[in-house]
Amino acid sequence: MDVAVVIPTYNRYEFTKRAIESVLAQSYEVAEIIVVDDGSTDETYRLKDEFNLKYIYQKNSGVSCARNVGIKKSTCRWIAFLDSDDEWVSDKLEKQVVFHKQNLDVKFSYTDEIWIRDNKQINIPKKFKKFGGDIFDKSLEYCNIAPSSVLVLKDVLDEVGLFDESLEVCEDFDLWLKILLKYEVGLVDEPLIKKYAGHNDQLSFKHWGMDRFRVKSLEKFLDSSKKDVVKCVILKKYETLLKGALKYGKMADVKIYTKKLESFI
Repeated sequence: MDVAVVIPTYNRYEFTKRAIESVLAQSYEVAEIIVVDDGSTDETYRLKDEFNLKYIYQKNSGVSCARNVGIKKSTCRWIAFLDSDDEWVSDKLEKQVVFHKQNLDVKFSYTDEIWIRDNKQINIPKKFKKFGGDIFDKSLEYCNIAPSSVLVLKDVLDEVGLFDESLEVCEDFDLWLKILLKYEVGLVDEPLIKKYAGHNDQLSFKHWGMDRFRVKSLEKFLDSSKKDVVKCVILKKYETLLKGALKYGKMADVKIYTKKLESFI
């Protein structure tokens, strides 16, 4: 199996270097390493001379655009993703490749993970337990598939579409749902990636009410075969967001979610 790994980055030279080194340390060799520099102003440009990889520089356009550019520039049948602040365990890719060779009908897989905050491993809440198979319904509340754990056949992305560039965050949640609506997912039930937290530039810590972005994605599925279960989840999220908007005095959002709730009555 020929695998390209796509690494988007923005002003994370040291983190990205660590991520690349974890790819090079894999027991299964990737065919392509594609680093998409999303307008960095630090030393990220040095990576193109320090490693044998495909380095693409673009003006700052967001992580979705960066990943999409990497996908389009890849020449491999399989795509793996790695966030610049994460790293792979040394046999991560090998175990996924073996899984797919043993399960030829599975075109999308992910793994369990290790969480590290402030250089200390922390316990993962039970609600983030991983599942394989038909997990669309289980995935509606929040994103439980880390981009850095994913291996997917490029044909699947050609079919369902790429990351939604209008979503600043939760773009992964959105794409995985598009895939899960049509495909089952394979789970390699081992912690094969390390996710780091505690640094200041994480997008997941940038916005209040992350569900604001999730509902934008979920609304796309109101005309799907799963519309009933999607509607139930959206209603709960609207109610939660309305309470949050009232609590923080965000009156524009109060009007938005009041109107959305009324439209469902």
